[in-house]
Amino acid sequence: MPQTGAVPPTLPADEPDQPTADDDGPRPQAVDVVGVAIVDDLDAPQRLLAARRTEPPALAGFWELPGGKVEPGESWQEALHREIAEEIGVRIELGPIVAGPLPDLRWQLSPRHRIAVWMAQIADGEPQALDEHDEVRWLTKGTLHDVPWLEGDVPIVDAIAADW
Repeated sequence: MPQTGAVPPTLPADEPDQPTADDDGPRPQAVDVVGVAIVDDLDAPQRLLAARRTEPPALAGFWELPGGKVEPGESWQEALHREIAEEIGVRIELGPIVAGPLPDLRWQLSPRHRIAVWMAQIADGEPQALDEHDEVRWLTKGTLHDVPWLEGDVPIVDAIAADW
């Protein structure tokens, strides 16, 4: 079961890393991303909502767990609620975090992007493809891999499915 009650710590504002003697220059700033694994029922999930990206072009056609970047001054939970309203037009009820392998419970999406993912269920509204998506689809455990997931989302989806 995903770790309950755990919230990744709030990180200090990212500052450009300073080069060391064996670096070629400053490292890019880390980008905090939040996402949700929206299921039909937090207590007994049978379906997971996936969204197909249209933007940026390199990610178009791939499926993901909805979410996005945390804006300056925004809490991770505030970012989740904003992103989900913008991307799929629903209000959500957050459940437990899906504990990732990093020390702060997050998942590494790319060298710059780390994501904290929560389980959630829809509190109000019907999911629809809005910002940067052209389709949303409910998937069952048996159909989870019928869509081409973004590479970084695959281990998260696998961890969720392992708990069903």
